[in-house]
Amino acid sequence: MREEEYRARGNWNELKGKIKKEYGDLTDDDLTYEEGKQDEWLGRLQQKIGKGKHELKEWIDRL
Repeated sequence: MREEEYRARGNWNELKGKIKKEYGDLTDDDLTYEEGKQDEWLGRLQQKIGKGKHELKEWIDRL
């Protein structure tokens, strides 16, 4: 799920807070999604968090 999908559901800020709570070294820039750049966004998170793309998506969806 992409950031705008979470925004549409009205809980992106809540999710960002949960992600930052678990991974305090993530910045707002790390969590900023640019339209059409989902792979780059996920890649940044993968590097910082150390999870695979599929695992990362599932983890975010569970939050």
